[in-house]
Amino acid sequence: MQIGFGAPVSGAWATPENLASFAARAERAGYSTLWSFQRLIVPAESAMEPVYHSVLDPYAALTYAAAVTHTIRLGTAVVNLPFVSPAYLAKQAASLDVLSAGRHDLGLGIGWMPEEFIATGGEMARRSARAAEYVSVLRHLWTQDVSEFSGEFYRLPRGRMAPRPVQPGGPPVLLGGMARPALQRIGRIADGWLTSSRTDLSRIGDGIGVVRESAEAAGRDPATLRIICRGVVRAGAPAPAPDGSGRRLLSGDVDQIREDTAWLSERGITELFYDLNWDPQVGAPDIDPVAAAARAGELLEALAPAAASAVQ
Repeated sequence: MQIGFGAPVSGAWATPENLASFAARAERAGYSTLWSFQRLIVPAESAMEPVYHSVLDPYAALTYAAAVTHTIRLGTAVVNLPFVSPAYLAKQAASLDVLSAGRHDLGLGIGWMPEEFIATGGEMARRSARAAEYVSVLRHLWTQDVSEFSGEFYRLPRGRMAPRPVQPGGPPVLLGGMARPALQRIGRIADGWLTSSRTDLSRIGDGIGVVRESAEAAGRDPATLRIICRGVVRAGAPAPAPDGSGRRLLSGDVDQIREDTAWLSERGITELFYDLNWDPQVGAPDIDPVAAAARAGELLEALAPAAASAVQ
């Protein structure tokens, strides 16, 4: 299983200096991927978690990171497709792929917060139905010399988009989602599944089974699909599981977190990235940025793939 790292995009540690240094440090430490996420606005008087209160744009952050790295892959987990046209996102994704020499992974979601739909002019109705057509438009623009598309939701006038992505066929398209129809859609059309911060990892095998069954029913090889887990790390005292029974996965000391990582690999996860943005001592906007960066740096080194191999 490959191990990635969540870039410093939220809260006190999301500074230009930290974004550059942590991207480079993650690459040196053997992490295979670096991930951003999207949050446009937080409703006034909202009780949302601190991680969402101050978040850098995912493409700005990853482009910045691309300039100081050479091998680590750069992924969005996720960009919500209803907030921007497929042609615009196709251009953004292709540009990052070119600037990173073919290191971009595009994670897409369908959004859930009504206020963000209002702010962007996005359509909340039938957003699930739009997803498959949206992905088709992306792939048309990335692969065809002259693109043209006319669907139920999107239209492309006959034309060209350049530069094309470096990766043949364009960046891998990864989809988020937890409901059964979303998991089935992933199996049919996506290159992989991206779990969310709210996914119950103790039952991850059930979701993986749905994705792979759907892929096989669509005539695809289930083994080719990537299963990528956002690993919300809660280092320190063990946190209770969502259902109150036992310890939450990826909480506790470093050894416990590593053991959970191995267990997830046995369930079928192909990639996991440790995301410290959800740690209130790192990703909250009102804490000491120096202390936040120090804690994140210690965890980056302690959980690094090279460090885990040395322990084994």
